[in-house]
Amino acid sequence: MSPKLPSLTSTELVRVALKTGFVFRRQTGSHAIYVRESDNARVVIPVHAGKTLKPKTLRGIIADMKLTTEEFSNLL
Repeated sequence: MSPKLPSLTSTELVRVALKTGFVFRRQTGSHAIYVRESDNARVVIPVHAGKTLKPKTLRGIIADMKLTTEEFSNLL
């Protein structure tokens, strides 16, 4: 059984992305694109002020970061 995901805003998710080596590349509308050069991983983070991310969206972004939910929770 997978652990329960925390309720996060895009700002908190960006903080974790920066900790794991992602760098802001560009933004198109409300979607910010972050890239990690070491393994060419790309993450698209929806930026909507004050709104929390839906669990399925958050789980997909964590998978794109190539992290497990446990590793992600430890980085918070």
